[in-house]
Amino acid sequence: MEIGQIVFIIVFLISFSFFGISIKRLITTLQLGKSDNRFDNIPTRLKNVFTIALLQTKLLREPISGTFHLFIFWGFIALSLAVVESLIEGLFGHFSFSFLGIGYKVITFSQEISCLLVMVGVIGSLWRRFITKVKRLQVDAHGSKDAAMILSWIFLIVTFTLFQNAARIKMNMIEEGWQYPVSSLLSSMFAYNQTTYIAENIFWWGHITFVLAFLNYLPYSKHLHVLTSVPNVFFSSLKPKGALIPINLQDETLTKFGVTDIEDLTWKQLLDGYTCTECGRCESVCPANITGKSLSPRKIIVDTRRRTSEKSPIMIAGTAEANQQIISNTLLDNYITDEELWSCTTCMACVHECPVMIEHVDEIVDMRRGLVLNESRFPPELKTVFDNLERNFTPWGFSHSTRADWSEGLNIPPMAQVGDAKNVDVLFWVGCAGAYDARYKKVSVAFSKLMQHAGISFAILGTEEKCNGDAARRMGNEYLAQTMMTENIETLNRYNVKKIVATCPHCFHSLKKEYPQFGGNFEVVHHTDFLNSLVEEGKITIPAENKSSGSVTYHDSCYLSRYNDIIDSPRKTLESTGAELVEMHRSKDKGLCCGAGGGRMWMEETTGKRINIERTEEALSTGATTVASACPFCMTMMSDGVKEKNAAEKVQVRDVAEILLDAIERT
Repeated sequence: MEIGQIVFIIVFLISFSFFGISIKRLITTLQLGKSDNRFDNIPTRLKNVFTIALLQTKLLREPISGTFHLFIFWGFIALSLAVVESLIEGLFGHFSFSFLGIGYKVITFSQEISCLLVMVGVIGSLWRRFITKVKRLQVDAHGSKDAAMILSWIFLIVTFTLFQNAARIKMNMIEEGWQYPVSSLLSSMFAYNQTTYIAENIFWWGHITFVLAFLNYLPYSKHLHVLTSVPNVFFSSLKPKGALIPINLQDETLTKFGVTDIEDLTWKQLLDGYTCTECGRCESVCPANITGKSLSPRKIIVDTRRRTSEKSPIMIAGTAEANQQIISNTLLDNYITDEELWSCTTCMACVHECPVMIEHVDEIVDMRRGLVLNESRFPPELKTVFDNLERNFTPWGFSHSTRADWSEGLNIPPMAQVGDAKNVDVLFWVGCAGAYDARYKKVSVAFSKLMQHAGISFAILGTEEKCNGDAARRMGNEYLAQTMMTENIETLNRYNVKKIVATCPHCFHSLKKEYPQFGGNFEVVHHTDFLNSLVEEGKITIPAENKSSGSVTYHDSCYLSRYNDIIDSPRKTLESTGAELVEMHRSKDKGLCCGAGGGRMWMEETTGKRINIERTEEALSTGATTVASACPFCMTMMSDGVKEKNAAEKVQVRDVAEILLDAIERT
């Protein structure tokens, strides 16, 4: 056995032993988290790995940076066989997979091309970070140094690979041919002599040394995602998109609720922390962060990792008494502030853009639950909201007895009069805004008239309807939310309700995706989908002479576009009126939040620029004469924004239903 082989075996054993210890420590840390079954529906999980992790579909939502990353990712996969070859060669002497014949040549050719693509990807990534200075990548000096080092190592690994092959071609150690297009060109730099032989050894050792160093540095770097991203995608949530996980309030063994420190997180939430690449995609689309608030979804996840790294060794070793200062700290009080948590609009843009499927919003709401349920700690203005919900079953201070007043003169029967839902086509869930808000009551009227025009029989719950629970739930008051949800379910089941249509996306989402958690299984449709189907079925027709010539820009509600993939139907309905649809720069599933979700509708916005102003300015920049919406919160925020910008005389804010009704009634 040659001395070089002995040295390699020693290096190999030390490297993989150290790597094994690091991975064992990571797994032990994850086991500190609460249980969470993520081993169900394996075929769907494997499909997610293929489409999201392997095809990099979410990364490619940003085409330039996504392409650079795709080059590096797939380049490394293509080069993995070369790494295995080198490891076997180091352990047992000269070795190759050349016995695979033409298949080996094809693989080798792909590796040569992959080396070039990796180089392009590395140079492009370094250029974006250090030359063009993309904002989301400018976080801290340590992160930039870490990225520079990792990218440099990757560049050196592929460079050593090419030059090793080039030297071997010159020394006749491998056969020159079409499978080595790059290395064959580089081989002309070498002569057939002892120097080239020494160079080949240097390149081989350089390649394998950086591979082993890279492998062992990863567990202590933000680039740990190289190892954890595929598992994190595999274990990503398969629950209905945007549905919060309920707390079992009947469990008498629970001594606290929500999340206050890392032991309250699930093992998957801990894995999220270790998988975060700190790429900043979440931060760059966060409406709160964009407008100068303290919230950064990236920081929330990174702080979780930092706190886990601080506390987990003590929890594992059982040395709490000797480390009281660390133990007495908590994730919420010492890492994440109340202001950060309450700045979130739960728009889910962060989750939608995250390439490794981190679940920011669930974690933020869990922390809100920890504050509200354990300490009654929340912004002072929310006390009034919670009180109103408890007394009047609405966030606003209106009398419950007036809930159906908006429908006077429309001949809409309450369900109590109908008796059984089988006697009508659908139940119209009006929602709190549709029943009480002066502006949105007009939308309730418009939608009702459209259904009557189309010959749809429907009823309302009237004073039997209560707030759907979405607001309380997103504000962390799970107890109050579940109380209202179960009471509504009892009412709906009593009337044998099967199909519900709602004008509020928050009501729609809650009824459709969260009520089933408590036994409320209904077919729930948003009014934009419902209206579009009526138009397509010919139940609503617009005379040619009534077609509009005006321009409309449509603001996507987060709870429609990102939460429920309702993007096309509102636009189709608007286009059916003859209106010219003008898209905002951020639209559809990339649309910017209006700023009202997650309970922000009832909280003061005192820091930075108001989110609704940011969005209104974007809407006004299109030159459209009408801003269309399909959500009461969005309508309020956009209307306020238009007034704030002194544009109310030129630009209207209207619901899709109102625009459609006008087209029908226009004379």
